[in-house]
Amino acid sequence: MKTLVIGSGGQFGHELCRQFGPEAVGLDLPELNLTDHRGTVKRVLARRPTAVVNAAAYTQVDRAEEEPERCHAVNADGVATLVEACRKLDCPLVHLSSDYVFGLGKGRSTPYREDERPKPRGVYAQSKYDGERLATAWPKHYLVRTCGLYGRPAPRASGNFIQTMLRLASEGHPISVVDDQYVAPSYVVHVARAVRFLLGTGAFGTYHVVNAGATTWYGFACEIFRQMGLEAPLEPISTADYALAAPRPAYSLLDTTKYHALDGAPPLPSWQEALAEYLSESAP
Repeated sequence: MKTLVIGSGGQFGHELCRQFGPEAVGLDLPELNLTDHRGTVKRVLARRPTAVVNAAAYTQVDRAEEEPERCHAVNADGVATLVEACRKLDCPLVHLSSDYVFGLGKGRSTPYREDERPKPRGVYAQSKYDGERLATAWPKHYLVRTCGLYGRPAPRASGNFIQTMLRLASEGHPISVVDDQYVAPSYVVHVARAVRFLLGTGAFGTYHVVNAGATTWYGFACEIFRQMGLEAPLEPISTADYALAAPRPAYSLLDTTKYHALDGAPPLPSWQEALAEYLSESAP
């Protein structure tokens, strides 16, 4: 087995390579640029992997509103390029997607299932949905939607929510965090473990993979400080108070029943347990 991880310098790709060990080959910028169609196909075919995982993405949600072409080139056109390479190799493609594809979720109270129709809002969300449709055109696909990823330091990762909260707390300034967006913050260690498992099942399709439970970003921040034994000047605010260019989902919970129904699926701990595991390993 040789798994090619596209986007190996990011939090998720870096963790996936760590778990696969010598079975993984990583590619990232500048060696591979998903917007270079011919170059990408050439580099993927040259390595002749038995599976490809696409962990690369344009993730600047607000900047995407100003540069939609660039966002689409990575999150959609780049996926089409990988599908072409996988067809030539006749190998599976794992494509990582986002809770954002389901839209704003206002009034929602039950987690989204895999078979529900996405209703993306904003350039980033639309590009991820377009990428999903391209990925699922290849029968040998695993489409994995997740939410609120955070993980260990990685070569091309710019930090995460937990690191930001701890830094702000150390500076002593008041901290305002949104308290009306419901999410399931997910540790890349658990998501990567699930992806590695899925690759061995042959059960192609769409799966939701997130840590269990639900909170808001404010609730997540409160739990970070509680577990770290820190007092911080933390204030809940609304999404409207924190004006941003791109729309944010009010409800992003994903139903993981389909994943857990697979025989031998590694468990996805609660978001509180996942946070404790991360802090024990990675916090400064």
